[in-house]
Amino acid sequence: MQIQHAIGAHPEESPYELKPGPYSSHTLALGSVPDSGEGRWVLDVGCAGGYVSERLAARGYRVVGIERPGGVPNPISGNVTFVEADLDSGLPRLGREFDFVFCLDVLEHLRDPLKMLREIKPLLRPGGRVIASLPNSGNIYFRLNVLAGRFPAEDRGLFDRTHLHFYTWAGWVQLFSQSGFEIESVEPTGVPVGLALGRPESDVTTRLLEASCYRAARIWKKLFAYQFIVQAAPRVPA
Repeated sequence: MQIQHAIGAHPEESPYELKPGPYSSHTLALGSVPDSGEGRWVLDVGCAGGYVSERLAARGYRVVGIERPGGVPNPISGNVTFVEADLDSGLPRLGREFDFVFCLDVLEHLRDPLKMLREIKPLLRPGGRVIASLPNSGNIYFRLNVLAGRFPAEDRGLFDRTHLHFYTWAGWVQLFSQSGFEIESVEPTGVPVGLALGRPESDVTTRLLEASCYRAARIWKKLFAYQFIVQAAPRVPA
């Protein structure tokens, strides 16, 4: 296990960034855990630039973030440790259990997400939860592109060229079930209009469009959700 502490290091820049909007996956994921960390431990799998890890640390959580070799950020808070690991080879030895494991924008990028979830399960303390953001390949934008015979390769989003798996809601439910988890709650996100159009979050039109997309996703998540934010717990044997 390699831990990155070098202040002079320059990790590879991730195409993913913090989504700060009120209806975004990062906002909803951060809102799904208690406001005060009180020293609880969080594992942030595929932490990218560490923006979620650092926000959790600022709230009093102790965080271990894992990112690919060459992509490990420099820690800002003393409550964060960043670990370099190839997630396709599995989780490194971490030597502890966690209250929460965040998997944001990561499972769809792995060769074997089922293996990853099975490795996460024994790392959870009793009562621990997985918090995951999961892209929706049943979204109307995705469906219309496929219907028209198009399958774009984009830098991010639903057609991210680095996605290896494309699940609808039913597929995600099956994946978690096969790995021994039960999804306890789900919150849909709307399309991140600001990021998609390159418009500032403060723009009135952007806020209205994002609110409308979020309301549509709550009404019909399988068709209009951009992502699903789920909380999952290990399934208790009958």
